[in-house]
Amino acid sequence: MSAPARNVVPFVSVDNMMRLIHAIGVDAFLAGLGAYLEEDFRRWEVFDKTPRLASHSRNGVIELMPTSDGTLYGFKYVNGHPRNAAQGLQTVAAFGLLADVGSGYPMLLTEMTMLTALRTAATSAMAARYLARPDARVMAIIGNGAQAEFQAIAFQALLGVDRLRLYDIDRTASIKCARNLDERGLDIMICDSTQQCVTGADIITTVTASKQRAVILSDNMVGAGAHINGVGGDCPGKTELQRELLLRADIFVEHLPQTRIEGEIQQLPADYPATELWRVLAGAAPGRTSAGQITLFDSVGFAIEDFSALRYVRDQLTPAFYEELDLLADPDDPRDLFGMLMRAAPTAAGA
Repeated sequence: MSAPARNVVPFVSVDNMMRLIHAIGVDAFLAGLGAYLEEDFRRWEVFDKTPRLASHSRNGVIELMPTSDGTLYGFKYVNGHPRNAAQGLQTVAAFGLLADVGSGYPMLLTEMTMLTALRTAATSAMAARYLARPDARVMAIIGNGAQAEFQAIAFQALLGVDRLRLYDIDRTASIKCARNLDERGLDIMICDSTQQCVTGADIITTVTASKQRAVILSDNMVGAGAHINGVGGDCPGKTELQRELLLRADIFVEHLPQTRIEGEIQQLPADYPATELWRVLAGAAPGRTSAGQITLFDSVGFAIEDFSALRYVRDQLTPAFYEELDLLADPDDPRDLFGMLMRAAPTAAGA
C-alpha cells in the first residue's frame, strides 16, 4: 500500500472492498488470504491472545476482537443478531482497524462484513487441508445463509471440492445459494433433510445462526472418515452438534479458552482434550492420522484470523481502493492541540 499523508487513515468502504475483491478475483483473494492465515497460525505464539469481549443481549451479541504481534495491533467490531434477517438486516456486520504499535497510530480502517465472510471461509479451508481426507470431494452445507457460498467457493478453489449438497430449513435459502453458485461448475443437490444432505459427504459444514442449543448434526448421521467444519454463529449456550458425536471425533480449535466458552466443546468437561490448530500447522501436533478418523474443526473465529485479513487487505491496497479519512489531529506542534483548535475558529468576517 502506498503511504497516505500521516494525518489521514485509509478507509476501505463496502463498495471499495467489493471492487478490490473483484480486481484480485474471488479465488485468488481466498488463496492470498489463506497464505496470510497460514503464516500467522505458524507464528501463533508471538500474538497477544484474549478471548473476545462480548456484550450479550436478548437479541444477539456485540463483540470486540483484539490482538497484536508486537509490531501491529488489530481489532474487529462484530455483532451476531440472528433475528436481523427477518427485518432485512445482516445477521453479522463488522468493521476493523489495523494500527502501528510503535506510534499507536491507526494505519487502516475497513469494512469487515464482507471480509469476515471471506476470512471465515479461508480459515475453514485451511483447517480442512490438514484435517480432511486428501481425496475429499463431496461437501455438505447445513445452513445456507450469508456464509454458505463463501464456504463452497473456498473449498472448491483451495481443496478441489466438486460436489455440493445443500440443506436449510428454509428451502428458499438453498435455492438462493445454488443460484449464486450456478456458474462455478459444481454438481449441486438441494436436499430435503439433514440426513440426505450428509449421507456420503466427505466434509460436513454446519453454519447456522440460531442462538440456542440445537442438534443440527447427530452422532448417527456421521460415518467414519468425515471431516466436520463447525462454523455456525457461536456464543455460550449455542450448539449445533450432538454431544455423542463430539466424543467420537478428534477435536481441533483456534484458542481453547474462547472455544470452551462458545464452541461445541462447551458441552464437554473443562479438561476434555482438544488440539489448537496452530500446533498442527507448526508441526507440533498431528492432524488427520487415518482415513477412518472423524475430525472436527470447532471454529468460533478468533482475532488472529481478523488480524491476518487486515494485513492482507493492507498489502493489496492502492489509492484506487480506499478513501483518505481525516481521523487524526496533526498540529504543527504536537503539544499545541488547543492552538490548532483556536486557529480553526471562524473569523468574525467569515462567521
